[in-house]
Amino acid sequence: MQTNKMKKIIFTAVLAISCLSIKFADAQVSVGVGLNISSQPDWGPTGYNNAGYYYIPDIGAYYDVNAHEYIYMEHNAWVHRGYLPPRYRNYNLYGGYKVVINDRDPWLRDNDYRGRYASYRGRHDQAMIRNSRDARYRNHWMGVRNERMRNQNIRARRENMRERNMNRRDRNMNQRMRQQNQRMREDNRRDKHDDKH
Repeated sequence: MQTNKMKKIIFTAVLAISCLSIKFADAQVSVGVGLNISSQPDWGPTGYNNAGYYYIPDIGAYYDVNAHEYIYMEHNAWVHRGYLPPRYRNYNLYGGYKVVINDRDPWLRDNDYRGRYASYRGRHDQAMIRNSRDARYRNHWMGVRNERMRNQNIRARRENMRERNMNRRDRNMNQRMRQQNQRMREDNRRDKHDDKH
């Protein structure tokens, strides 16, 4: 009987050690591969050696840290752009809260993240990389930042122009429809007047 107990104890110990060694090996691999501090923008939150995406609850958008692209809903489809759309032009990325997400394609589970992080909307108490004195952030995404920001501003201006042109077209279309409706009402009045006489 004691032999069976000993076998069970030894088997359990071997199983536990093998599970722990697998977990330890996985942890070593993920640490070696997953560092991307240098890709994080200066408005990103501090404290993360690896950040795949930021979820920005205030505007319901995502930011791909490695591709330096925003992901947001436009015309009922998720789009990837190097800039935010005009409707968010006054949003302060340095002031808003960012949630680090390391899941793949988080926008595909937007309802889950929106619900889970709704309480972070309107929060402005997060430490950001720009203000950090931590040595690991000294060389964060500085190389092409100014050029990217310039390109982002140019794209945003173009997008604003497109939006203004679309609004102008809509206003012109509405004005034409009002004029057409006015003409139809006048024609109806004339027809009624002619029918009476």
